Amino acid sequence: MISSLPMYDRPETRATYDRLWARIRDELTLLWKDLPQVRYPLPETLTHDGDPWDHWRNPGLVLSQTCGLPYRTVLHPNVTLIGTPDYGLPGCRPGFYNSVLVMQTQNARPDPTDWTHLTLAVNDTRSQSGWAAPLTFMDTLGLSFAGTRLTGSHQNSARAVAEGQADIAAIDAQTWRMIQRWDAWSDTLTEVARTTPTPGLPLISGQPDGRDDLHFATHHHFANLPAEDAAVLDVKGLITIAKEDYLAVPTPVSAVK
Repeated sequence: MISSLPMYDRPETRATYDRLWARIRDELTLLWKDLPQVRYPLPETLTHDGDPWDHWRNPGLVLSQTCGLPYRTVLHPNVTLIGTPDYGLPGCRPGFYNSVLVMQTQNARPDPTDWTHLTLAVNDTRSQSGWAAPLTFMDTLGLSFAGTRLTGSHQNSARAVAEGQADIAAIDAQTWRMIQRWDAWSDTLTEVARTTPTPGLPLISGQPDGRDDLHFATHHHFANLPAEDAAVLDVKGLITIAKEDYLAVPTPVSAVK
């Protein structure tokens, strides 16, 4: 059995996520004690290392958070949606998010027609916010970036722009909020655009049994975080977004030239 919350995991949030999982785990232990088909023991702690794809595909997955692009393209036939955290992001309805396009302040160009010769820092080509959203943004304008630089994370993408290793990056809006809060080097960056909001990063489970209890426990504890924990995570609650809404998000067909 495995549980993880990897998408906004960083040193400043890790202990808070661990406490949140402990509350959900203890609730599930009580709710599932009479379900012999549910495997035990539940994970004592969140898994913070390894490839998140290994977590999401694990048949023993109790709870994790994934990205919309992996969910709609690969995972959705084999996992259950539990809910979507609402981070109260500006310009987004509850449970939705978007990407913040950032550049060095001294080189900022807000007109997308000036971006066609720029290198886009990409955290992962399987990322909705870091890859699909900016490409779709440009596609709708009949434009494309000149190339990409793969970085491995949103934080690395923003740093690559700050250090002049790439020209522009598309950062998950909640991750950008955390970078601005905790990474001093981000002061050299400025926002030049935001993409169209899409459903946020969903919580998923691979467990075929006890889903109603898992749904209840997770929603209850996300909605009732202690004030100091909610402030660290920026969580306002958990929203139910239909599977069909995730599957309807466009995946870009154009390759970066």
